[in-house]
Amino acid sequence: MKKKNVIPKALIPENRTFVVRKQVEPYFDPTFHLHPEFQLSYVVEGEGNRFVGDSIKPFKSNDLVLIGPNLPHVWRSHNSYFEKDSGLSTTVIVIYFLDHFLGEIIHDKEEFESIKHLFQRSQCGIEITGVTQRAVSHMMVELLELKGTDSIIQLLRILNTIALSDECQLITDTHSKVYNTEAETDRMNKVYEFIMKNFHRKIHLEEVASIASMTNTSFSRYFKSRVNQSFSDFLKEIRIEYACKLLKEDKMNIDRIGFACGFQSVTNFNKQFKSVTGKQPHQYRNEYQKVAIDTYHQYH
Repeated sequence: MKKKNVIPKALIPENRTFVVRKQVEPYFDPTFHLHPEFQLSYVVEGEGNRFVGDSIKPFKSNDLVLIGPNLPHVWRSHNSYFEKDSGLSTTVIVIYFLDHFLGEIIHDKEEFESIKHLFQRSQCGIEITGVTQRAVSHMMVELLELKGTDSIIQLLRILNTIALSDECQLITDTHSKVYNTEAETDRMNKVYEFIMKNFHRKIHLEEVASIASMTNTSFSRYFKSRVNQSFSDFLKEIRIEYACKLLKEDKMNIDRIGFACGFQSVTNFNKQFKSVTGKQPHQYRNEYQKVAIDTYHQYH
């Protein structure tokens, strides 16, 4: 069976230095994967959870991330994006390039020291925020229209802007080598996919362990070594992230949200929500609405 989780080597044609493309799809490719190219992704439209190595974080529009070679990752759209006739859409601008896209000059010459250091840091994934995010995403939009030498200059300008910025955070603590085989990534992909499709109900450990073809004990050890947290904590975070989304949308009452996110009782939902966010669900919703109203008045 052909695996889908490694981008083919022909991603960057032989006669090209790098590839930039704009992709508009109903949802992001939900496959956890890795590839030898660097990847700079700017989410123009879409929401979900971003997995990079052992990190999971929610993403929405304006998410800007640089990923180093062979660092497993996926931007997984919320389940609502996969529903038939959802009417939802995602847009991303992505640049793929190799570390020797200008030959060995980046590694050998003093003028490229900051970009060389950026490449080293990208092994852990880098999230770019603030003024830098706005500048770089604007340059990426411009890059779509550029050709020839102008496009190379623009790519260097983008990399240099990131390299010199203090608005960049590492996404993972370590670049986990244990991930970096096709079989390992494929196994984790099956586990992630199962969790993301089923987190709204009670999940038994043996269900997930069987997907990984392991005993409960072996799976628990395996999962913690890959994701840097226990399976139960990981599942709790996924559920709370989704609860936060529903609380912001303000279409459901809080009791229903707890059950919709897989919590078996309102009491348990309140307790777990506070353990992750430091706030009760009603407090979280009220504070979010206040910020939204204040922001609206500020700009109107």
